[in-house]
Amino acid sequence: MSSKYKTGESEIPHFVTCTVVGWVDVFSRELYKEIVVKSLAYCQQSKGLCLHAYVFMTNHLHLIVSSSSHPISDIMRDFKKYTFKQIIAAIESNEKESRKEWMLNLFRFVGSTNSAHKEYQFWQQGFHPI
Repeated sequence: MSSKYKTGESEIPHFVTCTVVGWVDVFSRELYKEIVVKSLAYCQQSKGLCLHAYVFMTNHLHLIVSSSSHPISDIMRDFKKYTFKQIIAAIESNEKESRKEWMLNLFRFVGSTNSAHKEYQFWQQGFHPI
């Protein structure tokens, strides 16, 4: 079985990428970046995530992470699930978001094509750990 795109030992730093479906430039808005930063802080405090570095691009996020207490794959799964719900809620409630309808329609369409999602899909599946 291939080891490509699978986490190894969680104690060893991994370079991971989380990408928004459709490469939508969600992180050009500060509000959505704040949700991710708060969730990363929570993962550090409660899940043992060691965040060595991160950088936002407009449509994806790069992280260098490790963990001595939980598998990175579990932390990333929970992180993506939580941030997805929070960002969708923020988009829905943001009256100033000029791309609101377009983004929600796109996320809804992608979610409808993936049986793992009930309504929306925000993140591309996987996180490509290296």
